[in-house]
Amino acid sequence: MRTIGAGRTEIVTLPDPKDPGDRLRYRMDWTGFLAPLGDTIGTSAWDAGELTPSGDGIEGGATATYVWLEGGTTGRAHKVSNTITTGAGRTVVRSFKLRVEER
Repeated sequence: MRTIGAGRTEIVTLPDPKDPGDRLRYRMDWTGFLAPLGDTIGTSAWDAGELTPSGDGIEGGATATYVWLEGGTTGRAHKVSNTITTGAGRTVVRSFKLRVEER
């Protein structure tokens, strides 16, 4: 398991590397970004490139997002992006790279 900063205040937790046969859950915690603004997540959308999303949602009192990912090309680092729109109308995008390797 690897935890990295996604931007300055968000944390994304990922099992890394991912096997192409795995179906795993990835979570982004937006609390550090949202709390000082007194805001919450209204909508969340994921772009996973060649990875296949198979379910996503908002949790943690509307301060975190998650996505289930499967597939991917062995030997590649895939860019995964999460776009949120907050209750106050802010649109924010954060991305991370997810390596795919045979395990």
